Amino acid sequence: MNAPLPTAEAGADPLVIAGRAYRSRLLIGTGKYKDFDETRRAVEASGAEIVTVAIRRTNIGQNANEPSLLDALPPSKYTYLPNTAGCYTAEDAVRTLRLARELLDGHDLVKLEVLGDPKTLFPNVVETIAAAETLVREGFKVMVYTSDDPIVAKRLEEAGCVAVMPLASLIGSGMGILNPWNLALVIENAKVPVIVDAGVGTASDAAIAMELGCDAVLMNTAVAQAKHPVLMAQAMRKAVEAGREAFLAGRMPKKLYSASPSSPASGLIPPKAG
Repeated sequence: MNAPLPTAEAGADPLVIAGRAYRSRLLIGTGKYKDFDETRRAVEASGAEIVTVAIRRTNIGQNANEPSLLDALPPSKYTYLPNTAGCYTAEDAVRTLRLARELLDGHDLVKLEVLGDPKTLFPNVVETIAAAETLVREGFKVMVYTSDDPIVAKRLEEAGCVAVMPLASLIGSGMGILNPWNLALVIENAKVPVIVDAGVGTASDAAIAMELGCDAVLMNTAVAQAKHPVLMAQAMRKAVEAGREAFLAGRMPKKLYSASPSSPASGLIPPKAG
């Protein structure tokens, strides 16, 4: 009996993070939009079920007299992923996520990022590992932004992180995947989901990440700073889905050239005599 073909149909190929299944493999940020209405429309167009929120920059109840993201994107419909954007030490990151847990009534799924400097926003992996170890001990389910170093990624997985999120290129750069070889090593070694985080600029970048075998893609600036964010969100949704299907299908091998015709060589009409 032939083995069943792999499928990426909704519900048949879920993304599983910390024991919970999601239909969408696109995670989307909520910052940098002109207002919460545009945020809502872009998130809806993306099809994302997980939305990230920078606790230090976005109101989710800290400021009672200001508009709240919770009204635009109700937690009953979306899984919130509070993140530590703007943190440069393990101590600050841990403190920020403790606050998020209080604001979101005990919510424990979080995105950890500890930055190295304000110019490049490259991760400080030493502080990231320290923060991850503390958060895991305190019962958080940690999805962690990191470099594309496969050794560091494995160390974070061993620390108990539920997903590793290597950068494709620098945050907000839109440069796409600069080192597919390192990313492939991270994917090969990981037993938890690998989610490309940072550097995606357009739909083809997202498709390439998925074709490489990433489990999902997280983005913010590529959508929020597009000329038409809602339309870009829709494009990203299609790109992630297409990239996943291409990965499951298995691409043909690359060749410098091939003498094998794409059509049968037998049974051709013979050339006219004379």
